[in-house]
Amino acid sequence: MLIPRTAIFVRRGDEYLLLKGAATKRLWAGKYNGLGGHIEQGEDVLSSARRELLEEAGITAELWLCGTIIVDAGDVGICLFVVVGENPQGEVKSSLEGTPEWVKLEALPHLPVVEDLPILLERIHRISIGNPPFSARSFYKDEQLVVLFAD
Repeated sequence: MLIPRTAIFVRRGDEYLLLKGAATKRLWAGKYNGLGGHIEQGEDVLSSARRELLEEAGITAELWLCGTIIVDAGDVGICLFVVVGENPQGEVKSSLEGTPEWVKLEALPHLPVVEDLPILLERIHRISIGNPPFSARSFYKDEQLVVLFAD
């Protein structure tokens, strides 16, 4: 069984809008990640991403599906739809989820980030709108994260 979720990465040149998780979050408190969340019943992927982006950052953007990742999380996994946003509109605002911040790619090694973020952003940064979406799966082997992209 898979739970559908979105991961949104709005970009502006070599900067990405990332969410620094609120201190009250159960998972990834204080760590940088993409925006996103569950796809609600009755939503398609892009509608869910638009809603999450507005709820978590207060902005809109032109969104497109960049890839999918099947995350092996045990009995119930996650089907993660990776969405990229361009041409952001509006003023970025914080939410209960955390604080959105524009982060340059070269700053990632110096920030507390979720484990797969550098891997995903490196792949996303090479993709342009109109390219076919990537497909990947992630899992842990010997307590090490493995992300395999289908080529």
